[in-house]
Amino acid sequence: METGYKFRLYLLTTLLLVGFGVLLTRLHEFQIERRTEFLNQVPGNRTVTVREPGIRGEITDRNGIVLARNHRQYEVAFNLEEIRQAYISQHVEEPVAKRVKMEDGMYRKASEKDIVGIVNEWTIAALKDPKIDLARNYNASALRTHYITHRDLIPFSYRSDLNYNEFARFAEHNLQLPGVYLNLRPLREYPYGTLASHILGYLNQWENGDIPESEARKFDHYIGDAKGISGIEAAMNKVLRGPEGTRTIIKDEKNRTVRMSDYTKPGVGATVRLTIDARKQYLLENTLRRTGRAAGVIMDVNTGEILAMASVPDFDPNAFIPSISADQWKEYTGNQRLSPFTNRAITAFTPGSTLKIATAISGAFAGIASRSFSCDGFVSYGSYQPACWLYNKSRGRHGSLTLPMAIQKSCNPFFFKMANTVRAEGLVESFTKIGFGTRTGIELPKEDPGILPGNRAWRSRNPKAKMTPADVAQTAIGQGQSMATPLQLCAMAACVANGGKYYQPRVVKSAVAENGGFVIKDKPVLKIDLIEAGIKPADFELIRKGMYMSVNEAGGTSGRVRMENIAVAAKTGTAQTNDDGKESNNSLMISFAPFEKPRYAVCVVVQNAGSGGAVCGPLVHLIYRGLFAQEEDMQLPLKPQTEFKGNTDRIEEIKMPEDALAAIEATATPAGEDGETGDEAGAVGTVVPAARDVTEPVIPTLAPEADAEGTVVPRAVPVR
Repeated sequence: METGYKFRLYLLTTLLLVGFGVLLTRLHEFQIERRTEFLNQVPGNRTVTVREPGIRGEITDRNGIVLARNHRQYEVAFNLEEIRQAYISQHVEEPVAKRVKMEDGMYRKASEKDIVGIVNEWTIAALKDPKIDLARNYNASALRTHYITHRDLIPFSYRSDLNYNEFARFAEHNLQLPGVYLNLRPLREYPYGTLASHILGYLNQWENGDIPESEARKFDHYIGDAKGISGIEAAMNKVLRGPEGTRTIIKDEKNRTVRMSDYTKPGVGATVRLTIDARKQYLLENTLRRTGRAAGVIMDVNTGEILAMASVPDFDPNAFIPSISADQWKEYTGNQRLSPFTNRAITAFTPGSTLKIATAISGAFAGIASRSFSCDGFVSYGSYQPACWLYNKSRGRHGSLTLPMAIQKSCNPFFFKMANTVRAEGLVESFTKIGFGTRTGIELPKEDPGILPGNRAWRSRNPKAKMTPADVAQTAIGQGQSMATPLQLCAMAACVANGGKYYQPRVVKSAVAENGGFVIKDKPVLKIDLIEAGIKPADFELIRKGMYMSVNEAGGTSGRVRMENIAVAAKTGTAQTNDDGKESNNSLMISFAPFEKPRYAVCVVVQNAGSGGAVCGPLVHLIYRGLFAQEEDMQLPLKPQTEFKGNTDRIEEIKMPEDALAAIEATATPAGEDGETGDEAGAVGTVVPAARDVTEPVIPTLAPEADAEGTVVPRAVPVR
C-alpha cells in the first residue's frame, strides 16, 4: 500500500517536472525566439532603437596635410525580419527552399522557409521598378547566413556604392519599401593613395561577432565601427574612434516609419597629428622605388620624431574601403618574398657593419675608445679565424688603427678585439642602453625587438648557451644571430649625431579631441643621455669623427654620400643573408647631417643588394639633397602615390643621376673596393634570413561576389 502511494507520488512529481519543462520551453520560444514576430502582431506603435557608428577622426602630417579623412557613403541596408513580416502580412504562405541537410548522420531532403526567396520576390522586385532602378546582383548565400545568425539585430548591407543621384531617387520612394533603409555613413579615404601606407595602416569593417552582449540587449538594430588593423589606424584606434550615436524611430502596426522620436548624433574621434612631413615622406618613398625591396627612416635627431618612414613594396589602404576584392587580396598576398604589408622599417634584419657603431659606444663606456688595436688580417678563436675584408680580398691588413680610422675603413679585427676587451656582459649592457634587443616603443603595432645575443630574451630562448669570444666577435660586427630594425639603427645614428642623447622614436606628435582638448601632448621622451651615463665627451666625439671620415676622407666606405656644401657622416653595412634559399646580401647605411649641428638622421636598408656604399650610398645622398633643398625654400613635390609592386631582382649598384654624380665622383671608392664586399659580410661565415618574422597580414573583410541566387539583374552582354 505504502509502496504504491510512493510510486504514484513519484509519477505525479515527474509529470509536473516534465510539464514545467515544456512550459519553460514554450515560454522561451514565445518570449525570446519569436518575440519580434508577436510584437509586430500587436496593434499600435512601437519604438526601434538604432545604434550608429561614431565618425573616425582624421590623421594629418605635422603640417596639417590630411592623410586619412572621411567622405560620405550612401548605403542601402535590409532589415530582413521587417521585410519578412511585411511579406507575411500580405501573403498566405512563405517561399520555401529545397535543401539537402545532414540529420542523424544521413543526408536528407528538406524544405525550409527561405528569406532569399522573400527578398527576391518582394524587395528586389520593387527595387527593379524603373522609377527606382536600384537593384543589383548580390551574394544570396551571405544574406541567408546573415538572417539565420542575426535576424533583425544587424541590418544586411545590400549596396554601399550609391552615387548622389541614386541616393536622391531612393529617398523619394523609400516609404514604399518596408525594411529597406537608406543610410548616410562616413567612409574612410586616403587622399594620397599609397603614401605612408605602412604608417597609416588600413581598416577592417566591423564584424558581427564584435557586438558586446550588453549592446545587443540595448539596441534593436546595431551598426558597428570599422577598426584599425595595422599602422596608426590600429595603434590609435580608440583615440580615432568617435562616440556612437543613437536613433529612436516610431513604427506603426504595419512596420512603417511614423517619425523619429529621439536622435543623438554620432561624435567625431580625435584628430591624430603625425610627426612625419608628407613631402619628406614622398621624397623617401620615391627614392626607395629605385630598388626592389627596401626600407628607410628619416629622424629629427633632437626630438626623436620620425619625419619619414617608408617600406617598399607597398599597398593602397583605399583598396580595403569598404571591403577588398578576393582577387586584389590574392594579388597582395601571392608573393611571400615581396610581402607588401610588412613594414620593413620596423622589421629586424642582420645589421652588418652598421652595428660597429654600437660596439664603439660599448668601448667608450668601458673607457677604451682612445685605445688602438692592430689589424693583422684575422683573429684566431681556436680553429676559427674570422678575417678582415682586406685580408679576404688581397691578404692585406690595416695594421694599427684608432677608433675613427677603424670606423672609416670598417675593419673587422679592430672591433673583434674591442668587443672582447669589453666582454659579453659589457657589450650587452651598452647595446641595451641604446635600444637593441628591445622595442623602441614607437606607436606602431608589430614592431620587432630584434635579437641581441646574450641579453635576457636570448638567454631564455637558449638556456644552455654561453657567449663565447667568437660569439662576441660576431655580435660586434652585426653578424651571427644579431638582428636589428632600420628604426633601431636610425635611432642610434640620431643619438651619435646629437652628442649622446637617445630619444624614444615617435610617429605621433599629438592628438586633439573634438572639443579641442589634448588626448596626446607633443612632448619628446629622452630615454638616456650617454654622457651623463658615463661616456666622456671626447671619447664620444671619436665615434662622430669616424663616421665623418667614412664619408669625407679617402679610403672611407661611405664616399658616395658626400655632398658639396653639407658635411655628412655615415657608416655602411653589408650583411650576408639567405634570400629564398639562396645566399644573398642586404645593403645598409646609417648617417646624419649636417655634421656640426645635425638635424637629420637617415637609415636605408636594401634587400638582395651589393655593398652598402654602392647601393645605399647614392640613395642616402639623394635623400639629403631633397631635405636640404626643402630648407632652401625649394618646395618638394607631393601628389597621390600609386602602388609600387617591387621585385626580387639583385641590385649591385645604384647609378646616380648625372647632376648628382659630379658632387661625389672625386672621392667615391669604386664599387667592390669600399670595404663592404661580400667577403667582409661573410667574415664570420654565418648565413641568416634576409629579414625576420615577415608579418602575415590580418585577413580583412572580403567583398562577397554575387552568386546564382543573388543574380537578379541580367549582366550586360558585350557587343561583338
